[in-house]
Amino acid sequence: MSASMQNTSVIFVWYLFKTICVIYNQSYSHWKRLTKKEIDSHIIDALNQNINYYDSLKMGIPGSHLDQREFAADSKVLDGSTFLKTLINNPNHIGVHTDTDLSEPYFAGTQKLEAQVIKIISDDILKAQPDTVDGYVSSGGTEGNIQAIWVYRNLYNETFKLNMDYSSIAILCSEDAHYSMDKAANLLNIKQCKVAVEKDTRVINQEHLKKQLTLLKHQGIDKLILVVNMMTTMYGSVDSLDDYMDIIAQFASMTVKVHVDGAYGGFFLPFTHPDQPLTFEDERIDSFTLDAHKMLQAPYGTGIFVIRKGLLKYSLTDSAQYVAGMDCTLVGSRSGANAISIYKILMNYGPYDWAERMLALAQRTLRLKNQLEQWNVKMIHFDGSNIIAIHRDFVTTDLVLKYGLVPDNHNNPEWLKIVVMDHVKGDKIIQFLQDFKAQLPV
Repeated sequence: MSASMQNTSVIFVWYLFKTICVIYNQSYSHWKRLTKKEIDSHIIDALNQNINYYDSLKMGIPGSHLDQREFAADSKVLDGSTFLKTLINNPNHIGVHTDTDLSEPYFAGTQKLEAQVIKIISDDILKAQPDTVDGYVSSGGTEGNIQAIWVYRNLYNETFKLNMDYSSIAILCSEDAHYSMDKAANLLNIKQCKVAVEKDTRVINQEHLKKQLTLLKHQGIDKLILVVNMMTTMYGSVDSLDDYMDIIAQFASMTVKVHVDGAYGGFFLPFTHPDQPLTFEDERIDSFTLDAHKMLQAPYGTGIFVIRKGLLKYSLTDSAQYVAGMDCTLVGSRSGANAISIYKILMNYGPYDWAERMLALAQRTLRLKNQLEQWNVKMIHFDGSNIIAIHRDFVTTDLVLKYGLVPDNHNNPEWLKIVVMDHVKGDKIIQFLQDFKAQLPV
């Protein structure tokens, strides 16, 4: 190992020690590590509080347990798997369960566990004050982002009496923002404005932001829905809210609501950078999206949306009169099993083991980065992330195909990324480095 690599390793060990010390000194109100027996016991108790369609006389609900011919409730496959038992029982978590008045009563048991998951995420991870946040387990980041923008569009419509004329509203985000912003703009009939970023750092270009805001102002747009990235899926880049707000403040007539897209970084950044500023402690931020099917490794179709109390009323659908508490979510009916999968994972690790797991991925990524730096490879890597984007000039097509490197653009790629997930162990990284070195020009 070279002297520079040894020095970098020493620095990272010190950073790792310091970060773990910060995390271990944090207080977690709701998130405690439980034994598997305790977790399963809580879930079985919750299922027992839910409706049992076969024993109950209730006949007004358009639902049942999963089809018994295909999903037998007494199958041996279910032994030891409370997630599969929940899936078979098929609880409907329609609505929002952080407020019990908005919940269907027939699935109260598992809904309480979903509410506990939301408290862990909002209070313990995103540092909200107790009982100040509502939220629900969504289908993923796309739904969560659209939900937030829907809420804020409707808030503006009601507050400013726009009479459904949304021409004065725009989504503001960086060019690296997830494509769900494009979907939201299309679905909700509002303008989208993308801000250019510096190509090698992915930091927003503030001069371009000024030009975009000036253009919006001339178009009569004075209500912004600002979406800030907490680790983009391509680069792991993190936006600075201040970089946006310092420029927006120069346009005095602009009103802003802020949503954080933490679909990728929500379960990662708060543990590799416990002092990171994108939390509910910043009163300018009103909502977050997280994905549980990325870093948390829950089943696909599992995300989280959290928002300050008092705001979900703007997406309440009054016509859903047959739903207890009606419904303010985008998707409506959804499986309670997804919430149980998050509960099981979070409680199995607890906050400290989870932090160490994320830090281990960050360390593994840094070792890969250090070696690439020795070969003067052009790349993008954000401190504490598990993503490395390598410039196209440094990789061959064969290497891209063999290791499934993902491009920023399939038509004309400039960057190709590696994501160090749990399955990307040291042996895979060593093999990749050997193949990478072999394809470098002599």
